[in-house]
Amino acid sequence: MIALPRSPNRSQGSVGTSGPDRFGPATPIGRARRSRPYLVTALALLFAGCTATNPPPAPLPAPVAVMNPADVPPPAPREFRGAWVATVANIDWPSKPGLPTVQQRAEMLTILDRAQTLRLNAIVLQVRPAADAIYPSSLEPWSEFLTGKQGRAPEPLYDPLREWIAESHRRGLELHAWFNPYRARHQRAISELDPSHLAKTHPGVVKTYGELMWMDPGEPVAQKRTLDVVREVVRNYDLDGVHLDDYFYPYPVADRRPAAANAAALTNPGAAPAAKNLEFPDGPAWQRYLATGGKLSRADWRRQNVNQLVEALYRGIRSEKNHVRFGISPFGIGRPDRRPAGISGFSQYDQLYADVELWIERGWMDYLTPQLYWPRAQKAQAFGVLLDYWAAQNPRKRHLWPGLYTSQVSAEPKPWEAAE
Repeated sequence: MIALPRSPNRSQGSVGTSGPDRFGPATPIGRARRSRPYLVTALALLFAGCTATNPPPAPLPAPVAVMNPADVPPPAPREFRGAWVATVANIDWPSKPGLPTVQQRAEMLTILDRAQTLRLNAIVLQVRPAADAIYPSSLEPWSEFLTGKQGRAPEPLYDPLREWIAESHRRGLELHAWFNPYRARHQRAISELDPSHLAKTHPGVVKTYGELMWMDPGEPVAQKRTLDVVREVVRNYDLDGVHLDDYFYPYPVADRRPAAANAAALTNPGAAPAAKNLEFPDGPAWQRYLATGGKLSRADWRRQNVNQLVEALYRGIRSEKNHVRFGISPFGIGRPDRRPAGISGFSQYDQLYADVELWIERGWMDYLTPQLYWPRAQKAQAFGVLLDYWAAQNPRKRHLWPGLYTSQVSAEPKPWEAAE
């Protein structure tokens, strides 16, 4: 933030007024009337001293020529060099749940100091791992990954998000708040759900899917909750950006129930059972849609649900603070019908119901960070080809900042070369 200089006619906390209070102490009306003859006399004496012998006024300076826009140099290019800090399952911070506040702060400062040493300029901090919060929220409970028990506040009490923002800005780092829009419970969660959790207050809109709990994107209550949560944080904190990852509808979970295996064996006797995925249990919302005259296929309806949330988030963030940028980091491969030759792999369009190409074409985000997590030599997911693909899908010239799998440089047993 740039602090604007105070007006000399206003003091901090005062209210501007009209009339003489703007320039000095108020003058009683009667006294002002008595002073008018003296004022007129003084003006007469002043003008009497102005004779023809006074020197002529200095000439005005020549007007400055307006610069031709073609001669204005372009702005210097500025990179976005950020790092994700995941809180779900204690991947990055804090290192384990329930640490004392002083240790959480120490770990935070270690991460930020390292980011500054690496000359990064942004941190993308996960603030909503699973319909919970790492900050005091009026809508969702404290995260168990922060304190060890969902709904329990840090001890002693502090606001982690506010401190992350302050310490990031002190080091010249932007802070983008990263939200998971639909996950309601992670498979590594062990704490009981807090009574304020959405799965307790609105159990019909949260579905069990495999080992996960997931907010149904087809339920208006679920969409409104995510929008309200994001707007609350944008309103209350000095954020630089809002960030979503690749989790919209959940990644498919294999159906490992005995009945599914038996059905696969009957379909193809003697063969290894084909993988079959669980159907996401959004039947009630889907049936309500059909009952109101809906004509879309189930897949298109699911995509429409996600589209509505993405657009609402973009417009909602703008309405709160239009300088806060909104970005999305989707899976790195696009729609099957648009892929470049030789590119293959998972379809987020068909499985996560994420129509990323539509979002960027409509301009519903300020930046796109496709997760290009493959080495350059991996032809079916070639980094350069995919990066060029996303650049070509960007008619509004939104920022394109690819997401990199840099942790593979130190992964075992086959780390990537540093040159990657």
